[in-house]
Amino acid sequence: MTERLAASTRSALTAWTAPDAEQDALRHTYLAFLDAAANPCERACVPGHVTASAIVFDATGEHVLLTLHPRVGMWVQLGGHCEPGDPGLAAAALREATEESGLTGLTLSTGPVHLHTHPITCSLGKPTRHLDVRFGAVAPVTGDGTPPPPVRSSESVDLAWWPVDALPDEVDAVTVPPLIAHARTALRAQGLLP
Repeated sequence: MTERLAASTRSALTAWTAPDAEQDALRHTYLAFLDAAANPCERACVPGHVTASAIVFDATGEHVLLTLHPRVGMWVQLGGHCEPGDPGLAAAALREATEESGLTGLTLSTGPVHLHTHPITCSLGKPTRHLDVRFGAVAPVTGDGTPPPPVRSSESVDLAWWPVDALPDEVDAVTVPPLIAHARTALRAQGLLP
């Protein structure tokens, strides 16, 4: 798992044109981490590990699906740890978004849209850091034009669609708004959002 996912992550980050200098600095930091850590995509890598997430939009790009994360206590994008069966980083992000939303047929951006590193205590019970590689995703169109109904997983306290211009008070205000902005720009450039 380590070599395949690390190679996939390295390839995605090398090919990605970061939207600004801060994101490009993080990109270089992630690439250095991939070179330095023996198992950079496994949760067993206690100093930190790469995670994969996705901000999910409805087909109009006007709503995002957020989860109320039980550990963080805030509304955030869907995502989590890479797993041994993931063929690559993008597949890990898509798997996490599908599992946590209950939605099938999500379309993922062709590459990352945002990076963020944050401290957290993982399921192993030890303080660590997540080097989160974030993708954009678009839910399939419904017959009546409303966002498809999500199905909350056991990994979430709540799960709901929010207008991008009316996010909940408990949203992670530091990272979610810039993630939405970068993802919308990337998904529009790829023709996945209007």
